[in-house]
Amino acid sequence: MREIAVFGGSAHPELAAEVCAHLGVPLSPSRVDRFANDCLEVQLQANCRERDVFLIQPLVAPVQEHLVELLLMCDAARGASASRITVVMPHYSYARSDKKDAPRISIGGRLVADLLVASGASRVLAMTLHSPQVHGFFSVPVDHLHALRELADHFRGHDLSSTTVVSPDLGNAKEAAAFARRLGVPVAAGAKQRFADDRVKISSVIGDVAGRDVIVLDDEIAKGSTVLELLDRLRELGVRTIRIACTHGLFAAGALQRLAAQPDVLEIVCTNTVPVPNGSEKLRVLSIAPALAEAVRRIHDGESVSALFESP
Repeated sequence: MREIAVFGGSAHPELAAEVCAHLGVPLSPSRVDRFANDCLEVQLQANCRERDVFLIQPLVAPVQEHLVELLLMCDAARGASASRITVVMPHYSYARSDKKDAPRISIGGRLVADLLVASGASRVLAMTLHSPQVHGFFSVPVDHLHALRELADHFRGHDLSSTTVVSPDLGNAKEAAAFARRLGVPVAAGAKQRFADDRVKISSVIGDVAGRDVIVLDDEIAKGSTVLELLDRLRELGVRTIRIACTHGLFAAGALQRLAAQPDVLEIVCTNTVPVPNGSEKLRVLSIAPALAEAVRRIHDGESVSALFESP
């Protein structure tokens, strides 16, 4: 069996260390320097020759900086004769650029996928892509994981007898329905129109939420504009309590504080796919390091990854 080597980029070193702790392997060191002309240089400071190399790096702000660092890590591992290079990318921020919905715009999700493959990536391990079709942008195998199990395990500790899972839009309704099945509760969805990156309109909510405890589930929360708009509609419909859950808690531009300031929001739950800012006693951060570590182990040992994440 080939030896395993795990390296972490500078985007989320805590997650990389936690994954290695669950795997029982050391986190191999790397060095990132900057030339006088502002270009990056990356050195992997452990042997990669004929090894199964895993590079852990979510694409978080500054996204372009961390993307170039990841590309250079792939190139360094390829130049060091790695047997296989797996990019462990818990958050793929360019997945939001997945379609041409206006003239003369780029499809960044596909372009960045091509760049990763061109730099040497032979496999990708991602979690909760913004759109399922992004999986198909990669010309190498992709293991697409989700955090529904971790989120569901958390909410099973609450009284769910009058609970409904609510998706902010129809695009996320399939994931919300799968989450609701895990909890054994009904699902509802908002009818959303997006006018700009931070300006949306939810005209109605499809499903019964009146007098119920709701869990708003989204794949990621950045500025929080969609969730805040949905909360207004839910209040108009007379919900009882509100909890918010997502996989990627980006919480940009003070979003966490704005959401936590809503008096009827009891809890905000996310995972540590990205570094989550502190700042609210309502925030609960769940670790997906055990799931990532198990997926890495199964990839290394040639076992099924999809079987690990099948719904019960």
